[in-house]
Amino acid sequence: MSSQEEILSDERFSCIIRDRRFWAIPEKERKIKIDKRFRAMFHDKKFKLKYTVDKRGRPVNYTSTENLRKFYALSESDSDLSEHDSKKHTEKKKKKKKAKPKGETDS
Repeated sequence: MSSQEEILSDERFSCIIRDRRFWAIPEKERKIKIDKRFRAMFHDKKFKLKYTVDKRGRPVNYTSTENLRKFYALSESDSDLSEHDSKKHTEKKKKKKKAKPKGETDS
């Protein structure tokens, strides 16, 4: 820590503290906000790949979905709607499945 304090107190490096290029990115701005049209990429099987090794050949145990969640986030206004819409969507699927066999038995 003392070496870092020395560097920051040095006049040669004093501009680094004020330069925006060297500031850390805030937590809110790190992830890219996406709207509800793209929420399927978090749970769709087409977007999910299971990695066994990383780019250097070391064994890993994670999926591409975890990587997507690391870089993307649903926009706040759409995230509430998406949860509500997904519940409605599953309820509609259940109703359609129940209604379909009844129609087939009547034929």
